[in-house]
Amino acid sequence: MSQDQPHARPTLRKDGFTFKQFFVAHDRCAMKVGTDGVLIGAWAPVAGARRILDIGCGSGLIALMLAQRTPNSVEIDAVELEASAAQQAQENMQASPWADRIHVHHQDIVTWSEQCEKRFSLIVSNPPFFAPGMATGSVARDTARSTATLDHLTLLRCAAQLIEEEGLFCVVLPAEAGEALISLALADGWHLRYRYDVAAYAQRPPNRVVLGFSPSAGETLLERLAIRDEDKSYSADWLSLVKDFYLFR
Repeated sequence: MSQDQPHARPTLRKDGFTFKQFFVAHDRCAMKVGTDGVLIGAWAPVAGARRILDIGCGSGLIALMLAQRTPNSVEIDAVELEASAAQQAQENMQASPWADRIHVHHQDIVTWSEQCEKRFSLIVSNPPFFAPGMATGSVARDTARSTATLDHLTLLRCAAQLIEEEGLFCVVLPAEAGEALISLALADGWHLRYRYDVAAYAQRPPNRVVLGFSPSAGETLLERLAIRDEDKSYSADWLSLVKDFYLFR
């Protein structure tokens, strides 16, 4: 090939999602790579984080994004209940540039939190949010998305056991479920420090919210993002948030 000829774009695998610095296989996971996971992975405040925990890591997407965003000194633990997802997450970590500092645990977070002696400066989760009985047609997907496997009060209390006093616990949820979680968290002693409302399109109401809670009181930072402009093109804010991850065509 002549040096003047452009290089062909690499073929993208179909069993997962190719990012700039890593690949996430998700063909054995009930929950695939999606906007919610990318949102919290790109947004979560990592400045000063020393140890990070991903609760319900699925394919390992969020843990991998946070590894890319943090120095090599930061250790990341990822806990996943479902066996095939935990195995695939482990494989994704091993194939990544950060295999030596991401540790996957195939375990129930309740049991794991009781046994864990570490404390984390940042805890993240893309948790289940459907009420039990809301079927999607896939048993594995229902398990991954239903609060029957991990209700939100239990999630909050597991995080409380594991977080440092000045740490942050961040979750991404549909807007309505997020409002309910705020009420639960405030009643259980948490303080809302970040709220990031996300709309699919500009001028439309938010349909997702990313929340950051802390055991310590302080100012609440409010932000808003529209993923697409009214002409359906990606917004400048969204492109800025994900530019280090997405291979935009």
